Amino acid sequence: MTPQLQQAIKLLQLTSVDLLAYVDQELERNPLLDGVASDADAPDRDLARERADDRRDTADALADDGGLAERAADADTAFDNVWDTDTTGQAGVSAWGNGGGNETDALNWEDALTERPCLRDHLERQFLLERHTPAERLIAMRLIDAIDADGYLRVDIDELAEEVGAAASLLDAVLKQLQTFDPVGVASRNLSECFAAQLRARDRYDPAMQALVENLELLAKQDFAALRKICAVDGEDLTDMIQELRLLDPKPGSSFEAPPVEVVIPDVLMRRGDDGTWVVELNPETMPRVLVDAGYCETMRAKAREKTEREFLTENLASATWLVKALQQRANTILKASAEIVRRQEAFFEKGVIGLKPMTLKDVADVIQMHESTISRVVNGKYLATPRGVVELKSFFTVALGGGGDADAQSAEAVRHRIKTMIDQEPPDGVLSDDRIVVMLQDDGVEIARRTVAKYRESLRIPSSVQRRRQKIALAS
Repeated sequence: MTPQLQQAIKLLQLTSVDLLAYVDQELERNPLLDGVASDADAPDRDLARERADDRRDTADALADDGGLAERAADADTAFDNVWDTDTTGQAGVSAWGNGGGNETDALNWEDALTERPCLRDHLERQFLLERHTPAERLIAMRLIDAIDADGYLRVDIDELAEEVGAAASLLDAVLKQLQTFDPVGVASRNLSECFAAQLRARDRYDPAMQALVENLELLAKQDFAALRKICAVDGEDLTDMIQELRLLDPKPGSSFEAPPVEVVIPDVLMRRGDDGTWVVELNPETMPRVLVDAGYCETMRAKAREKTEREFLTENLASATWLVKALQQRANTILKASAEIVRRQEAFFEKGVIGLKPMTLKDVADVIQMHESTISRVVNGKYLATPRGVVELKSFFTVALGGGGDADAQSAEAVRHRIKTMIDQEPPDGVLSDDRIVVMLQDDGVEIARRTVAKYRESLRIPSSVQRRRQKIALAS
């Protein structure tokens, strides 16, 4: 594989963020490349259009120079259907595989002006609002340091008391004060203590709820009969209490120092056309636009006297010409693959998951006449803005669970959704067994094995029919 072919493979599978970073690097490195602002960023569209018109095809403009034209022609490698396996060859694109950026991007004014919350600082500020002895301050700082990211105190009080040389009663008094701080439940030593603090703050820590919180291990075992006896409540009250527990925060410290939320920008947009069909378009915000600056290249060529200067222009011209064509081909490939996916999965956009059709990489590859591995690179890390949200393109590929023919085949994800719906709608006195679900699906034309139903049910974290029946009986009695 040539270096350019290796680069083409890497370029095709880059995400939009990585691609923009790579293009920025090339614009900085190659003086013959010129970036073109998108229409949304250009204050004067006519001026932007004039700039684009001024850039001629460089290979034609420099056709009188045999050496340059020959090197530029070499960049016109067919990279629209590169399907060889990934290589470890050193290519310029690979340096950006993890989403790197220019060093100048390090200064982000939003980051500089916005204080990132820190649980430790948050607790220290609350502690310092009141007067304390030096010993209490030392103990408090040591306890705060021992609180983990979830907000729990993971050290033994007696061991810590011996370490700092203070009485355990003093540490316990300081700890009780920390446990009154925001967020509610912080500095707890276990889940029961955390829930108890939050229930006290809601004025809901009555004897029945206290008994439930102190016996969370029975709740984990789903031993509802024992819980009703311990809490002295009936099944309906126990259900309400369990629902109330679900509203509590088991990790009160997790809201601090959280990783920044990554906003996914779709690579492809879809909308309804005038004739009612779906129209697929590339998102201009994720598609960098670069041109070869022919005028600057001609000027520099006229001034070049040394052989090294001419070689420098030749290499950069070939690289710039290749990049422009590679970006265009990448965009065309993504658009063709996305259009075929939308065509095949039209029922999903109308009905949701239940309408998802089985589809493989080969199905799309055969239609747009590309290799399966090329389609794999295209859909990985690329997103489509649909009426049902932004979805990664590879999510539309799912195996078939067939009926009598291809037209009756349903995707595995759609069948999984149907199984969940069946179980959610089952009556209290009619729990569906896996065998019964198989029969119901087969009546609808879905050929599926019992072990497949069990696998899908377990992937949805749904208990077996025996466990579900036991739970409903325990709650109802």
